[in-house]
Amino acid sequence: MKAMTYHEPGRRTWEEVPDPQLTSPTDAIVRVDAVTICGTDLHILKGDVPAVEPGRVLGHEAVGTVVAAGSAVTGVEQGDRVLVSCITACGRCRYCRTGMYGQCLGGGGWILGHRIDGTQAEYVRVPYADTSTHLLPEAVTDEAALMLADILPTSYEVGVLNGRVRPGDTVVVVGAGPIGLAAITTARLFTPGHIIAVDPAATRLEAAKRLGADLLVGSGDDPEAAVAELTGGLGADVAIEAVGIPETFELCTRLVRPGAHLANVGVHGAPVTLHLEDLWIRNLTITTGLVDTYSTPALLDMVAAGRLDPTVFVTHRYALHDMEAAYQTFSDPAGSGALKIVLSRDA
Repeated sequence: MKAMTYHEPGRRTWEEVPDPQLTSPTDAIVRVDAVTICGTDLHILKGDVPAVEPGRVLGHEAVGTVVAAGSAVTGVEQGDRVLVSCITACGRCRYCRTGMYGQCLGGGGWILGHRIDGTQAEYVRVPYADTSTHLLPEAVTDEAALMLADILPTSYEVGVLNGRVRPGDTVVVVGAGPIGLAAITTARLFTPGHIIAVDPAATRLEAAKRLGADLLVGSGDDPEAAVAELTGGLGADVAIEAVGIPETFELCTRLVRPGAHLANVGVHGAPVTLHLEDLWIRNLTITTGLVDTYSTPALLDMVAAGRLDPTVFVTHRYALHDMEAAYQTFSDPAGSGALKIVLSRDA
């Protein structure tokens, strides 16, 4: 089969690789019908995730059709259309028993496109298929479901829920890429008083406005002054960091009021200075996290009921075999305006 393979920082190839095989009774083989590219894939290609070895098939988000299932798989069968979650869960370990699937001790967690071959391929092996896939209702399209593999549960769990967004809050989202935009979308479920989007790219701020941001802070603007003016000098109740660089994390610490929550979602590849000499007295709660995807069933129900439309994040569509062109587009969001890209088998 063909797959997008990581070789070393800065080098990837769409190339022939061996077809995946069932290696455990709990595995399923899924034909990839739709797949996307994540900002984390770009971090891998920059060398920020050294656990990814040369030769690894990238990708951790997909919608597909089950073509084979191991003898112990009871929840899905050949022909089922499923969402392949970015998080694999054994379902039995201490962390899985408490819903912390991202920390799975039984061989799960974030492994697809990280520690085992991923989804940017024609077929993918999914370990623990019963607890790592979701059956899709007919009413939910491939594109809509694909956004539930990672960005919506990540932004919702690690950003909005960890950030304790409440009705009437002032929420500042730093970074209006796909995760930041998904955070804006899911924060609105809690009717905050104001949502502020901070990003240097005008196209992304336009998207943030369409998705519900009330105040846009762009290149040349002063985020601290803008937040202070809106909040009477207090600062935001919640800051969601959705970039993953030291400057944006430190900015978030300056944008919040005493007693606020700062939820870090961004993937950091370099150390960040935590200015406890200033922060210790401000009663801040700072959270980090890898998504657990415990919210995926609820989000899927919202999509099926028409309460949530994840397709608003999709800006570009390609055929599956146009993977290299899709990467070039996604890697240049300022020039292309790319948010989320869908690559489809039938495109």
